[in-house]
Amino acid sequence: MGTSIGKKSSMASPCNAFKGLYSTCLLIFSTVLVMGLIFTNQTGLSQDAHPAAAFIVLWVTLIWLSMVEGGQASLVGLHPVDKELYVDTHPLTYKNCSITNKGDNLDRYLMGRQFMVIFIVFCINYSGAPVPGAELWNLPTWVTTIFLNTGIAMILLTCMVGQLASQVNASHCMLDYINNYFALFTLYVAMAVEFTGVMHCSYLIAMIIGCLAGKPIESREPPKTGFWLAFFWLRVLWSIGVLGFALAVTLSALFQGKTTMWPGVPGGVAVVLFFVLMSVVGMLEGMQIAFFAVTKIKKEDRGDKKFAKMTCELLFKGKGRNLPGFMIGRQLSVVTCFFVIARVTTLSIAEGEGNLWGVPDALQNFFNTGFLGAIITTILGSITWQLVASAFPIAFLSNPITYIFLVICLAFEWTGICGGAWVLAWIMKKMIGFQRDEVYIGTAEEREAEGHKDDADDLQAGTGHMIKLPGFYEDAPDSLKELMTTDPDVAKWMQESSASGTDIEAQE
Repeated sequence: MGTSIGKKSSMASPCNAFKGLYSTCLLIFSTVLVMGLIFTNQTGLSQDAHPAAAFIVLWVTLIWLSMVEGGQASLVGLHPVDKELYVDTHPLTYKNCSITNKGDNLDRYLMGRQFMVIFIVFCINYSGAPVPGAELWNLPTWVTTIFLNTGIAMILLTCMVGQLASQVNASHCMLDYINNYFALFTLYVAMAVEFTGVMHCSYLIAMIIGCLAGKPIESREPPKTGFWLAFFWLRVLWSIGVLGFALAVTLSALFQGKTTMWPGVPGGVAVVLFFVLMSVVGMLEGMQIAFFAVTKIKKEDRGDKKFAKMTCELLFKGKGRNLPGFMIGRQLSVVTCFFVIARVTTLSIAEGEGNLWGVPDALQNFFNTGFLGAIITTILGSITWQLVASAFPIAFLSNPITYIFLVICLAFEWTGICGGAWVLAWIMKKMIGFQRDEVYIGTAEEREAEGHKDDADDLQAGTGHMIKLPGFYEDAPDSLKELMTTDPDVAKWMQESSASGTDIEAQE
């Protein structure tokens, strides 16, 4: 994780080594358990199809999720960098960035990508999560309860293999990470998802929030007219209809007990749990936006509410050490919620029961995929909350729930349970041969000296836009800048959080 920016204390290295070791052991154990469930027909897809199908789908979706997560870090990070610097060394990266750097395509990609993440997690859950009552190899009851019944095994596998490891590598090796046809294919899929209009009601929500905040939504494209204006609003109406239909199907299934919700949970309780989980995911999504925003706001402008002060004090405690800790803990928390939501919203018809609303089997099978739950979660549990937080960050800070969730996320990170992600990232980097971006294009200062200054102002951000963090280092608190020279974890987090990415290296 670190570079030549300083050494950690003698206590920190052994502690991190221990966390990495035990986390890696947990990851291996969790992987073995999930494979065991699949090949004993104790997951949803292995029962409905075949263990081989579940095995293939699980690993294909995990690998794809890693590209979706790493691709975002690369495409956003490379956006301000002059593409001509790597047109010869990384032609496919050049092609990827040429697409996302045109007009508002980066926003479109991020919108489609957000749905892809949630839908892929739903597919992973269907392929590898245990069915109710699953048991394996006569393991002790406490092991079955912790790793299988609570879903910890699947959560660790997904979080470390599918997300954190790719984010670690992509934050430093953006050029190498997307210099392949797999990344280009993933980009095209994300753009295609956005083009279908399934998520377009999010644009309407963004417009409403922009009006409430008194902040017009900026665009890099001329206003739509004629056919394209009509086509846009038709897709907004289509998206509203799809969202309404998805809610109707999911709520009806919950009330009738026709989902993969745990047995014995009443329909009314299931519905309440569904909306509570959606709110939890939304809070966690909004919190990262609000925290990014508050790092650029002067201390006296962060509000005078009790919980706003408490949140900021905890966030910047120890010269900002809790910022990267929150990001890691948040990732684990969000994935956990996604798996629970997938279980709550995925339809399942017991043998001998009729289909929901008496629909044909083909339509019922479509309901059972979890696609509708992914739509609801993406729009109402993710994008909407991000847009609200980007417009009203101080209001988010003043919420006592924000403080509570911050404490929980920091507790998750403190356990080091995801430390194996850095071990896995190191292995992947060595196997694939990733090199840091500076090897190819130099640091931001070197690029500027050669007449290729990064254009961070070219990146749209704020109200009505998905998360993008231009110039984060330059606007960061002085305490964070100072801490970078002594704490590699903070330097790494700053690197990941900066839209221009490599500009931080020059400051180290």
